[in-house]
Amino acid sequence: MMFLAVDADILLYRSTSSAEVEIEWDPDCWTLLSDLKDAKEAFQHQIETIGKKLNVDNVVCALSDHQANYRKSIDPTYKSNRRGSRKPVGYTAMKDWVRHTYNTIMKPGLEGDDCLGILATRPGNDCIVVSDDKDLRGIPGQLFVPSKDELLEISVDDADRFFLTQVLTGDASDGYKGCPQIGPKKAEAILGPKPNWGAIEQAYMKAGLTKADALTQARLARILRWSDWDADKGEPILWKP
Repeated sequence: MMFLAVDADILLYRSTSSAEVEIEWDPDCWTLLSDLKDAKEAFQHQIETIGKKLNVDNVVCALSDHQANYRKSIDPTYKSNRRGSRKPVGYTAMKDWVRHTYNTIMKPGLEGDDCLGILATRPGNDCIVVSDDKDLRGIPGQLFVPSKDELLEISVDDADRFFLTQVLTGDASDGYKGCPQIGPKKAEAILGPKPNWGAIEQAYMKAGLTKADALTQARLARILRWSDWDADKGEPILWKP
């Protein structure tokens, strides 16, 4: 049965942000107030709107485990650029509400993106991933991008190319650097019509780095697929070329 695999992290952030209200009690004395009733209604509205658009009723909400992230064991600086940034008021309470209200998936040490990738590529599953996060273009299957109202069909080759491009260019928002001085156009030239891992290693070595550096960046960039997940042990299988 078809279902929607929804990036609930993004919807949670939007709904709780929209519910925040600034209040001035006295001159120079301000606080933030959040009515979670408004946040819940905003979250539900987003889910219902997407479901009607795609004509699919079944929903699974993917959530990140914010207590741990297995990528930090690969590189402790992963997403260190986000330290000090705060979640909107009521975010944790809203997350608990989502877990009790909707069918959800959250796995120890994984980001919501990884849960989406595992769901989308598990044999026998028939789903549409729903997310505005560009990283989900690294997962083969159907991807609905709400902000652009686009339903994309991503082939395995397209997903692999996106993943390898990320290995070369890095991702500033996620705090991993990729290969120095390589942007999208240069990455496209390096990958060519038939991408191969050897070309990526050569690019890293040309930049004064090592094959091990390239592999580390790949493991940071990789959004997990079913083949990257050890269901018996409940842990990721680190990507190998």
